[in-house]
Amino acid sequence: MSLSKGNVFFMATITGLIVANLYYCQPLIPLIAEDFHVSEEKAGTLTYLTQAGYAIGMFLMIPLGDKLERKRQITFTAILATVALGLMAVITEFVWLQVVSFVLGATSIVPQLVLPMAASLSSDKQRGKVIGTVVSGLLIGILFSRTLSGFVGEWIGWRGMFWIASGISLLLVLLIQLLLPLNRPTFKGTVKSLYQSLFVLVREQPILREATIITSLAFAQFGVFWTTMVLLLHNEPFGYDTALIGSFGLIGACGAFAAPLVGKIGGAGGASRLILYGIVLTFCSFVVFALSSASVVGIIIGIILIDLGLQTIHVSNQTRIYSLLPEARNRLNTVYMSFSFLGTAFGSAFGLSLWKYFGWIGVCVGGMLLASLSFIIFLKTKKNK
Repeated sequence: MSLSKGNVFFMATITGLIVANLYYCQPLIPLIAEDFHVSEEKAGTLTYLTQAGYAIGMFLMIPLGDKLERKRQITFTAILATVALGLMAVITEFVWLQVVSFVLGATSIVPQLVLPMAASLSSDKQRGKVIGTVVSGLLIGILFSRTLSGFVGEWIGWRGMFWIASGISLLLVLLIQLLLPLNRPTFKGTVKSLYQSLFVLVREQPILREATIITSLAFAQFGVFWTTMVLLLHNEPFGYDTALIGSFGLIGACGAFAAPLVGKIGGAGGASRLILYGIVLTFCSFVVFALSSASVVGIIIGIILIDLGLQTIHVSNQTRIYSLLPEARNRLNTVYMSFSFLGTAFGSAFGLSLWKYFGWIGVCVGGMLLASLSFIIFLKTKKNK
């Protein structure tokens, strides 16, 4: 079965609405800290616990997409995410909120099940564009989730956001059953051999290793910035409320619409050049951030640069790995995305530590160092080809 435009649009919608689960808490950190009487830094641990759960969930569950019927697996996982969202809304002990945040991340892996499905159902010629379109939905979900949660949190409280998210997730479960096509896998081995093959892929696929390392570092920069930006804007000299902080997510959304074009160029053989451009953009973003500790205009420019840079790196690398072994797309995606979101979790924790000990300038220097490491790895791998 080939994918219609409607199929692709619905897949993009699923990825955007489910991946949003990982980011609702970010603008709500000040409200959660106040409700549970903890510091903002401690409340910020929810961000990297959710992302770490996402990485672990991908490693455990996504490989099964090469062995199980993907629509059934997507439905079951979305149901679990719906339950986790409901629990987030009712928990009264912070330690349990941390535990359920991890579970929410682990059950919000649906986008990484949808992407291999989209790749397997599209032609070689259209695969880059299809992946770019679905990834654009994912990126828009990431960016708009912050805006939505910021306004909802200011309006009816942070718990109200998770009640609304639970309702959205339940609706998606029903629509998935109605609209998503069946997609049967081709892997015939045992579950044990399925997981063992992950390590074989890492050992035998240099493009997978290179793409994973560079994207992980880009995601780490993403985590460094977006976690600490909330703290920067909530404190002086800005003093913004959660609604206004959340609205900054809209700024980066403009870059997400370029994802289909990035995918098309990358699929045509221009991925290496685009990855270099993306690394340069992320480095420049932290230079701008460092000069903009009291400038809204500078923060806005930096957000556009970092989101466009991350998107360019991510879409280009994802297109490359999906072209390696069609029968192993879920497992390739497992390696690639598990380490990428471990990068995000590391970046969030790293950013909070830099903020605590060195302030905003420390955050920016840390981001520049991560981008520089990406550039060194890019040059080294290119030299070895």
